[in-house]
Amino acid sequence: MLLNAGETAPSFSLPDADMETVDLASYLGRKNIVLFFYAKDGTPCCIREATDFSDHDKEFSEQNCLVFGISRDDCLQHAEFRDREGIGLALLSDADGKVCKQYGVWQAKEVDGRKKFGIVRSTFIIDRAGIIRHALYNINTKGHALDVLRLVKEMNS
Repeated sequence: MLLNAGETAPSFSLPDADMETVDLASYLGRKNIVLFFYAKDGTPCCIREATDFSDHDKEFSEQNCLVFGISRDDCLQHAEFRDREGIGLALLSDADGKVCKQYGVWQAKEVDGRKKFGIVRSTFIIDRAGIIRHALYNINTKGHALDVLRLVKEMNS
């Protein structure tokens, strides 16, 4: 089930690359949140997307916004990916896929004539009240972080 703008963002608690728990509810009333879901650490498009968001982390912070990347990779894979690529934002591990399913990004794909499940590259902008302001599915990584930053700035205006 896909989520839409105006809906309450599903709450979650996930470990980051340092195995510290990130609880979405702890930011309610304080921060805007960007969640970007990506398929796998270390793949070309995922590297581009994570490093692009990381490169603009300061600008997101200036907008009172935190950015989190989420995939099904485990914490150790996230730590290696973060350190190898110089990513400065938190990467969260949804190893069992529960949060991916809650956000509607775990979808069936046709691969070599067979049905296979995987993460559809998606981004969610969540306001301080915990409401999804933008639900972006099947995104293209090129220029995406700047597009999301623009939407966050508009949301704050």
